Formats: sequence, structure tokens, C-alpha cells
Amino acid sequence: MPGTPARRTKTPRSGPTGTTSADARTGRAPAASPLGAGGDPASEADLSTTDGRLPGRRGKATRRRLVEATAKLLVDTPWRSIKVIDIAREAGTSPATFYQYFENVEQAILLLAEELVEGAGALAELVDGDWSEQMSFTTARRVVEGFMSYWEENRAVFRVVDLATEEGDLRFRGLRVRALNAVTVTLAGVISNSPGGRAAGADPMATAGSLISMLAHVAAHRYGFEFWGIRTATLLDSQARLLHWAVTGRAAPIDAPGTPRIAKPRTGPVVGGGAAAANVAAAKRRGTGRSRP
Repeated sequence: MPGTPARRTKTPRSGPTGTTSADARTGRAPAASPLGAGGDPASEADLSTTDGRLPGRRGKATRRRLVEATAKLLVDTPWRSIKVIDIAREAGTSPATFYQYFENVEQAILLLAEELVEGAGALAELVDGDWSEQMSFTTARRVVEGFMSYWEENRAVFRVVDLATEEGDLRFRGLRVRALNAVTVTLAGVISNSPGGRAAGADPMATAGSLISMLAHVAAHRYGFEFWGIRTATLLDSQARLLHWAVTGRAAPIDAPGTPRIAKPRTGPVVGGGAAAANVAAAKRRGTGRSRP
């Protein structure tokens, strides 16, 4: 409309308003440092034993076993049902040893959540890839696939983080924000520097935040989508196309390699779809191998 002022493109931010990072102009996220249980950068004190001593090589190995045992139990056990004796038994040690390194089970889970922050750095590197016209859709696919893999590898811990965040636990909420902050800031920088980056909105940080929220939600509910017959391959393709358009302002090629065939809309669950079908097929193959005459 004549006389309507153009919208001003906003500078990407690395956190709440007022904490803009200079790195946002280049599209690179600030380095993420591990967090202590209280939300502050980790120090030697955060890694010490409960009586204040710094563990040696064997002590660090024991601490690692306890953390890995906690992660294993989280896969199949509600986190509030996990007891210290369960972790100690899984780690091949005693409850007394557990209490040398952690005050309670929650503290061990918090350490697992802190490690999510470090793992998110690889996602930021994928986002900061090649967005040229020849490689942009490939980069978009790699970002979506990397995000899905990252979530899948840490699904049990993310489940606890999301639940505790919804319940208002500021420690877990802070960790979740930091786990996704680096990749969000990097994506905002890429959008800001892209000639077509205005396609999805005037504020690159708002666009990046919306896209990362989409990736996180879909990854968290992947198996729910499959229950409705929406295959993971189709989810990856759809998200990659949305991400590609938001960053470049260009539609992804319709006939790109790996594009799933067009599916009909569904109005209800699809029995045996997705992962369920793969599990049934694998079980049949195993059964065939055992039932030779």
C-alpha cells in the first residue's frame, strides 16, 4: 500500500532482549558452557564429590558409570520411581558410593540434562552450513535429520526435562533453553544474512524460534505422528521444505532425491504404520528363521 512504511528487520538476539550478541551478526552462536545444578556455569566445585573433594581418575570413572546407569534406567522407568539403590545396582556399586558423588537422584538427572547443552553445539554447526542455491535443500535436510537424531539419542532425558519444565522447575527450564539457544541464534543469523530471509517474517529471531520449536515438538512426538500413519521420512521432508523456504525464500525442488511419494490425507490412526510396521516385519523375519522344517 502506498505510504506504508517498510518493516524494519530486527537484529538476531542471543537471549532475552538487551543481551544481543555480536556473534549473531555472523550467524555463529556463542560457545555453550556446561551448567551446574543451579544454572550457573560449571566450575570444579560443581564436579566435586558431596564432601567437596575433586575426584581422581577412578572417581571420575565411577561417577560416569552412575550417570550412565541413570540414563539407562530413565528409558523404561518414570524418573520419580528411580531409587538410589536402582542406580547403584545398575552401575555395579553401592548406594554409599552414589552418595559420594550425588546428593539425590535428581542431581544425577540434572547432570544428564546439562550434557544436552554440549550436544546441541553439533546442531549449530549443521545450521551454519552451505545455504547456496545448489546446496541449500541438502543443508536443510541435514539440519532436520540431525535434530531428529539428537532428540532420539536423548529422548529419555528430554522427557524428564520437558515434564519438569512444564511443572515450573527453573533449573530444568534453564537447561532446556540453553540446549536450544545456540542453534536458535545460529539459525537467526543465517536467516538475517540470507537474501530471501524475510520470507517468513521481519524478525529473524522470531522465525528461528518458531522453526526450532517446530523441530523440537515434532521430534518429541515422532511416534505419535507415526501412529497416525505419518512416516518419519515424510516428517523429515516436510520440515526440511519449511526450513528451506524460511531461510532462503525459495521453494525446495519438488523432485529432490529422497522425496517421499504423495500420501492421501488420513482422518484417524493407521494400525501398523511407521515404526510399528517395521517392528512387525522384523519379528516375522526372526520367526521365519526359527521355523525351518
